[in-house]
Amino acid sequence: MSDFPEKLYACWHPVAYAHEVKETPYPSKLLNRNLVIWRTTDGKTHAMKDLCVHRGTALSLGRVVNDCIECPYHGWRYNSEGKCSLIPQQEKQNIPEKAKIDSYLCKERYGLIWVALKEPIYPLPEVPEIESSDKWKVVLTGPFSWNTDASRQVENFTDFGHFPWVHPDLLGDKNRLTVPDHTVTREGHILYYTIKRPEAANSQEFPIFGNKKSVGPERHSRYELHLPYTIVLRLNWGEEKEMVYFFVSQPESQNTCRGHCIIGRNYDFEQPDSTLQNFENVIFEQDKRIIESQRPQKVPFDLTEELHLNFDAVAINYRLGMKALGLDY
Repeated sequence: MSDFPEKLYACWHPVAYAHEVKETPYPSKLLNRNLVIWRTTDGKTHAMKDLCVHRGTALSLGRVVNDCIECPYHGWRYNSEGKCSLIPQQEKQNIPEKAKIDSYLCKERYGLIWVALKEPIYPLPEVPEIESSDKWKVVLTGPFSWNTDASRQVENFTDFGHFPWVHPDLLGDKNRLTVPDHTVTREGHILYYTIKRPEAANSQEFPIFGNKKSVGPERHSRYELHLPYTIVLRLNWGEEKEMVYFFVSQPESQNTCRGHCIIGRNYDFEQPDSTLQNFENVIFEQDKRIIESQRPQKVPFDLTEELHLNFDAVAINYRLGMKALGLDY
């Protein structure tokens, strides 16, 4: 595991939405490793290397039988610990010690399947709103697959200056371009910052925000950026209506990523999920063409490699934090 810094392997990363992993094995990719994700009859999820040790076949092409994953080529079966439990071609089951594959820590939370390739050094963020279905309506959006590094996808999500230019009339107002002053602090692996900024009024097509339908509403945003690739964003408009965005990018490789965006609101419970999902599809598609054009494809963590101004405080602190914690590369 030398393609990325060791600490990235010791972080929880999303590998699928929970609803994507059903009765059949599910292929995923994390930090240049092909994984197979699957469930046993108790509903528990498991993650292993997507490779049968016999002839290198992808186990994700197989099926789950008796709580084991079965290779589609020769029918070898592996249990949830990655140990081979059946070799159909031999009468006596003298299974070699070598007949096993790497298995990884795996858990399900927030509607996502998470995997750590090594013992994790940071816990998952606490986002109680997403687990309070009686008070919050939760909508899954995405996934958003981009040909860029996860660091670029995450940093774009935190960038204030691009809203009027990339998302005019949806997230930004071209008559209000100035980015308000904001301060970023780091505690451990988390960046904290708040900002009150102008945004566009709700559009007729996407009436999803809790602002009033007036000119120039202001959004109050509280960010937690959990390094390396997770964001918890809480929004309000000075009233009781609140919204939370839980965004996390899956680092598939050094030039591909998969964004997962889960949104909770304490209002508009009757609005169909498709309204928010369609809105995010538009927003992420507008971002995608811009971010995929960036070079290099990953965030350059050396501050001298790009020009930074005062309104780039988040980007500056993201680079400094990733570098200080050994999460850069």
